[in-house]
Amino acid sequence: MAKKKRKSKKTFLDACRRWKSDNSNNRKPTINDVAALAGVSKKTISRVINASPLVNPSTREDIQLIIDEIGYRPDPQARGLALQRSYLIGMIYDNPNPQYVVNVQQGILDGLRGTGFELVVHPCDRKSETFLEDARSFVELQKLYGVVVTPSVSEDERLAEVLREVDCQYVRIASVALDRDERMIVTNDRAGGRDAGKHLAELGHKRVAMVTGRRSFRSARERREGFEEGLGEFDIELAPGYVAQGNYTFESGLAAGAELIDLNPPPTAIFAANDEMAAGVVQSALIAGINIPDELSVVGFDNFQTATRIWPRLTTVESPSRQIGLLAARQLLQFGHDTSDKGLHNHTTPKLIWRKSSGAPSEGSNNT
Repeated sequence: MAKKKRKSKKTFLDACRRWKSDNSNNRKPTINDVAALAGVSKKTISRVINASPLVNPSTREDIQLIIDEIGYRPDPQARGLALQRSYLIGMIYDNPNPQYVVNVQQGILDGLRGTGFELVVHPCDRKSETFLEDARSFVELQKLYGVVVTPSVSEDERLAEVLREVDCQYVRIASVALDRDERMIVTNDRAGGRDAGKHLAELGHKRVAMVTGRRSFRSARERREGFEEGLGEFDIELAPGYVAQGNYTFESGLAAGAELIDLNPPPTAIFAANDEMAAGVVQSALIAGINIPDELSVVGFDNFQTATRIWPRLTTVESPSRQIGLLAARQLLQFGHDTSDKGLHNHTTPKLIWRKSSGAPSEGSNNT
């Protein structure tokens, strides 16, 4: 049997022009119209719309040409019914920093733009007795296509198991790899902490202190251990007495900063595990009449808006939270499709942003 000859692009364009000319009442095009113009079944059209890898590339190209030419827009509700899923992406979070949540959420929306998917969010309390039950209900009631899970709740293996049980695709955002590559966006917080330690050491600081993040957050441990590694490259030690516990909030940074400044001798530099706490440290220094950076250098982590809204502007380690959300959304939408030719971009790299809050220690200030 002779192989059926493929129609030319001009043939399809001519057919689309005739369809638009005959459509005098401006009726919205349907999937039946696309199928008739392409000469294929509605099932094949659905496969193209849902990015199925089972369609021949040339057929996909022809169908997409027709869709674009006649302006067909699939009904998200109908697509969701066909897939037994809604066209909704969930975001599950338990994070004390509102700016982080907003940034990641905005990044997810960036990744969903133009796809027909919408975002719904589920704030939770990881310590609640109903935490897992509530997450399961959220996914099942909304019939979610998939879920993006942010720190620290992303570090909870019980939640990952629940998502697998209900057959919901997910992507976890975390400071280290906790799952299969396609299920992870890794933020490499240890590398950022290391850069902060090296920065202060290179400036000449030897008596340094740190305000750590929440004990239950893996990111807090990664940032501290990275900071100690960076200092260690210059044979500088983070002394236990120069570590104050924070809670990733401005108020905890204010209290921790006052505690560290009151040490004898006081540190010449303080690294806070996020910008909110770093801003609190800056405030505590100003209250004590300490000049920044002449008498005390301060470094934060995140590079949120806070970093440029205080004075002096904050030296900080940038973790691109909006880009992280974008990558998570794109990765989630790739599940079930052949992505071998696209590569997997599931790591981000923090970088130090040097501003006015850090400088060389004053002469003699490092002497004990």
